[in-house]
Amino acid sequence: MKVGILTIGNELTSGMTQDTNSSFIAREMKTEGWGIAAMMSVGDSESSIAKGLDYMLEISDAVVVTGGLGPTSDDITTASIAKAFGLNLYTDKVVLERIKERFEKRHLKWTDNNIKQAKFPEGAEIIENPVGSACGFFLERGEKIVAVFPGVPGEIKRMLPEGLLPVLKWKFKGSEKGTTRKTIKLFGLTESTIDEAVAQLDIDLPGISIGFYPRFPEIHVVITSVNKDRYALKENLEIAEMRINERLEKNIFARDHETMEDVVAGYLKDKKLTLSIAESCTGGLIADRLTNVPGSSDFFERGIVAYSNPSKIALLDVPHSTIAQKGTVSEETAIAMAEGIRKISETDIGLSTTGITGPAGGTPQKPVGTVYIALTDGQMKACRKFIFGWNRRRIKEISTQWALEMLRRYLIGRDI
Repeated sequence: MKVGILTIGNELTSGMTQDTNSSFIAREMKTEGWGIAAMMSVGDSESSIAKGLDYMLEISDAVVVTGGLGPTSDDITTASIAKAFGLNLYTDKVVLERIKERFEKRHLKWTDNNIKQAKFPEGAEIIENPVGSACGFFLERGEKIVAVFPGVPGEIKRMLPEGLLPVLKWKFKGSEKGTTRKTIKLFGLTESTIDEAVAQLDIDLPGISIGFYPRFPEIHVVITSVNKDRYALKENLEIAEMRINERLEKNIFARDHETMEDVVAGYLKDKKLTLSIAESCTGGLIADRLTNVPGSSDFFERGIVAYSNPSKIALLDVPHSTIAQKGTVSEETAIAMAEGIRKISETDIGLSTTGITGPAGGTPQKPVGTVYIALTDGQMKACRKFIFGWNRRRIKEISTQWALEMLRRYLIGRDI
């Protein structure tokens, strides 16, 4: 089966918003063993939507459409698709009541333009939206299917697997081989290094393919297994994963939907250890990531963003002499920050960052991108120096990742 992906919105065609939906949809479809015929973005124009839809139906068995299901005047996707197929719109009273109830529960002011989100083409099957107000829908056009979703990434990530994939599997049953996938997440190696390492393994197994997907600052290795034989489907995937693990185990931090913060949080909870963080150059990003994990209060005591020198002295007890003699961005200051936050918070572990994120502030001795990350448990004190070559935002992101990676290595007993 071939799938076409059509994303709609002036914000996409103007470059103001990045289209992440297409890559998500493509990955989900490839996981099922279905091919992607094409991906296309068009603006909020009736003629553009109609032409894009015509083209996609010509080359695809199923078309997934996202965007333009909101209540505003430029949200014209539903009406445009109905017109393209010569269908009338109707108001679904059940959906309308749900939208009104949602507004009431959130104490939002109701305006009649929200009725638009309860209108669907005649003959459409509704796809429920468990996290938003705009439901999706799908239409059968002969042997083909057109499925329409809102453009909010968090919503389609729930709606597509739950509301569309079962329909497509039933519609095209028996036409494809079984497919399964494993994502291995790595950090601390370049894509070329990983590619070379995997190539040397000579993984020549039936139905196995391996892809490399940079997700800064991580790299994801995706193993896909396609096979009619269910036993071989699983066994070949496990063999490929085992071989990659043997070669790259040191830099593998998670698999599938796990994140770095999920993994670190799990180790902290299992070991019943507490953590406090003092951040300067990362501006609270480490604390933000860890507190995104449910139950983070079990291990995370506090985080302090001590950006200025006076705040480092006043809040973290960093000696004035250390900053004066060694500098704000130094190993000594980073360690003093980590030890200071650990003592003040009375936690098992203290973690800190200090650096120069630019674009100004660098010197020949300490160029922009210089970052020190320190970790201490009261007896052991460790600090690493990095010089990153990216822009301000990326320096903050990779510094945060390295801080969590150092913490992960400490928790599993490896060299930091």
